Amino acid sequence: MARLEGKIAIVTGGSRGIGEAIVRTLCEEGAFVIFTYNNNEEKAKSLVKELKAKGYFLQACPLDLNNYSSIENFNDVIISKQSNLDILINNAGISKVGLFMDASKSEVDEMINTNLTGSILLSQFAVKKMIDKKKGSIVNISSIWGNVGASCEVLYSATKGGINIFTKALAKELGPSGIRVNAVAPGVIDTEMNKWMNETDRMNLEQEIPLDRFGDTKEVAKVVSFLCSDESSYVTGQIITVDGGMI
Repeated sequence: MARLEGKIAIVTGGSRGIGEAIVRTLCEEGAFVIFTYNNNEEKAKSLVKELKAKGYFLQACPLDLNNYSSIENFNDVIISKQSNLDILINNAGISKVGLFMDASKSEVDEMINTNLTGSILLSQFAVKKMIDKKKGSIVNISSIWGNVGASCEVLYSATKGGINIFTKALAKELGPSGIRVNAVAPGVIDTEMNKWMNETDRMNLEQEIPLDRFGDTKEVAKVVSFLCSDESSYVTGQIITVDGGMI
């Protein structure tokens, strides 16, 4: 029996990168997965078609975490209609490399709303569903830069630092209700976001990682799956770093 069989999971930003790997892994573990996408509808539909052909159960839904009306609509159409909700993965996020002093007000708002505020608001709706059964697992995807900060990624680092504290505080509040809250902080993962690097840049960065390579999205997804399962039933309020020893 798959360890997530019978569970209902929501994964934000599930059409590519780490999110896609999480969707695939949770499906393989037996969960019914509802994943969201913002701009890449074609990729989302392709993923659904591929995984349904393999016998998995999932659906894709649009969601813009930078827009509260979109979050409310997602709650009305999806969350509130579920018989129960076992898992929420707050994965969707954006990043931008650049000098802090050059960021516009709209860029600041978009980064904070998408990476932090949107996840908090969505979690409120999910918690109201989980609280009825006094059981559930919330996993927030953070970053190593949420632990130590990164030059030229100040806003991104700030939002992920906020996710870390949100995780720890919410875990304390929801613990008595049987709901666990954890976060995974990936390091340098081999995704499309890193495709801009040339061979020299990539080699130099790999030399900063004790395991001497970028991480694979599946390696992050497996940790997430563990935190969603009953195997981690006494784990809550933790920020688990998956970075090959970089930090």
